[in-house]
Amino acid sequence: MDLLRSLPIGLYLEQPQTWMHKLDPRVKFFWLMSFLTTYLYANNLWRVLLVVILILATLIARIPRRVWGQQMGWLLALCFFVLVILSVSPDGYGINYHPRLPTKQQAVAAQPTPSSAIAPLPGSTPQEYKYVLFDKGLVRATRHSVDLAIRVSTMVFTLIYSTNLYLLTTAPEEITAAIENLMQPLQRFKIPVTEITLTLTLSLRFIPLVLEEIQNLVRSIMTRAINWKKLGLKGAVKVWMLVAERLLENLLLRAEQMANAMMVRGFTSPSEHRVQWHNLRLGRRDWLAIAFLIVFWGVRLAIGTEV
Repeated sequence: MDLLRSLPIGLYLEQPQTWMHKLDPRVKFFWLMSFLTTYLYANNLWRVLLVVILILATLIARIPRRVWGQQMGWLLALCFFVLVILSVSPDGYGINYHPRLPTKQQAVAAQPTPSSAIAPLPGSTPQEYKYVLFDKGLVRATRHSVDLAIRVSTMVFTLIYSTNLYLLTTAPEEITAAIENLMQPLQRFKIPVTEITLTLTLSLRFIPLVLEEIQNLVRSIMTRAINWKKLGLKGAVKVWMLVAERLLENLLLRAEQMANAMMVRGFTSPSEHRVQWHNLRLGRRDWLAIAFLIVFWGVRLAIGTEV
């Protein structure tokens, strides 16, 4: 079991360097915020289109399949189960749907009438409205439940995968440099922008350490070949409580080591000990990405708004 390879959440892909890696982190940040906000008050067509765009962007960027294959597969499987479960779940209205016409009116409507009286309008086709889309046995799917299922499943995929794709193609130092650059106007209000970005940098660097500690503890449990049936529920809970305690101790030790390393190097405050990792400049790729972002929002306003 290798968590760092099978589940690379929040890790940066150093090699190979794709065209998505070379984009300005500020431009990628605006793209990420667009993905995280455009599904609000959007119709289902746009929500599904966001999922398709994310998958196509991954394929066009030529990111190695070993990086995204298993993770995207698990995420798509999760979203599919959410879609199925919510589709057959109660829609929350708590009503029994009946046809709009009473029985007597249905009988009257069933009588033969002249063809001229029931002729449809030119260019229109009669359509029968059905609120209950599927109803057999205990399985019942309505329009509202299917609509809710599509909304939730696409939202889960968009939130998780767009954020992971951003972290996968953007170094932590680039992320913090972009956020610090965008937050510069807040310094007029005496907001500690540099301290905030430093905290963000350390937290992003700490994610791989957390995964590594979890991986080591899980391997240590597996190598001991514990008989969980003999332990019972109370014994199993006690073992995992010891593992959680050990994990917390290791993480606190790592944090203390990181703090000592910063103090030894003379780090007193972010404003006095700053290192410029990246020189943020917009290139041709960035301007092209900005143009596509404008088109992206134009399409969203044109076809994606929920009526």
